[in-house]
Amino acid sequence: MITDERMSAFIDSLDIGNTPFLDRIESEARQAEIPIIRAQVQSLLRLLLALKKPASILEVGCATGFSALLMSEYAPADCHITTIEKYEKRIPVARENFRRAGREDKITLLEGDAAEILRELDGAFDFIFMDAAKGQYIHFLPDVMRLLAEGGVLVSDNVLQDGDILESRFAVTRRNRTIHGRMREYLYELKHCPELETVVLPVGDGVTISVRKSGEKDADRSVVQ
Repeated sequence: MITDERMSAFIDSLDIGNTPFLDRIESEARQAEIPIIRAQVQSLLRLLLALKKPASILEVGCATGFSALLMSEYAPADCHITTIEKYEKRIPVARENFRRAGREDKITLLEGDAAEILRELDGAFDFIFMDAAKGQYIHFLPDVMRLLAEGGVLVSDNVLQDGDILESRFAVTRRNRTIHGRMREYLYELKHCPELETVVLPVGDGVTISVRKSGEKDADRSVVQ
C-alpha cells in the first residue's frame, strides 16, 4: 500500500462502481486469486477514456479480460481493443469472458509473448494500457512508442511496487532487484523522453500517464533501443 489505508478506503467508498457484469467478472477473478486492476485505477481509466475517446486501444497484459472489458464498456462504441496475453491458462478464460459480454467483435486477443507480438504490430493506437510483467516494461517501450499515435495516451500500471521503488536496490529482496532496477529505468525514460509528457501518480500501486506530444512522432528519441 503506497497511500494511507484509511484515505484509500474513503476514496474507494465514493466510487460508483461498474456494471453488474463487470462486477461479476471482477469477483470471479478475485476468487481465483488472479490479480486485476485496483478500484482507483479502474476509476482513473474511466476518466481517461471519457477524456480521450480513443478509437483504438492496445493492452499489454490481458489476464482474464477484466480490464479489456472495462475499457470496452467505457470507451466509445466504435472503439476496437487489441489485447495480448501469454499465460496459456488465462487465455481461454478471457475468450469466454469476451463471449459472455458479447464483445468478441470489439476485442481481439493475441496469444503469445508480448515482446514478439509488439514487434510485429503496425499502425497507431490512440490509447495503450501497460499491465504486464513489470520487469519487461522497459523492453516493451521502444515498440510501444512506435505504436503510440500522436496525441496518444500511454498508461502504465503497478510502477511503484508497493513503495519499494524508492528504496535502495540493496533494501529490496534479491529476487526483486532486477525488476526494481528495470522499473526505475522505465520511469526515468518516461519522464525524460522528449516525445512524452508524463506524470507519476500514487494511485493503486502507482500509475504513470504519458501523452505523446504533437509533432513529436518522428523526432529524435531518447527511449532505450
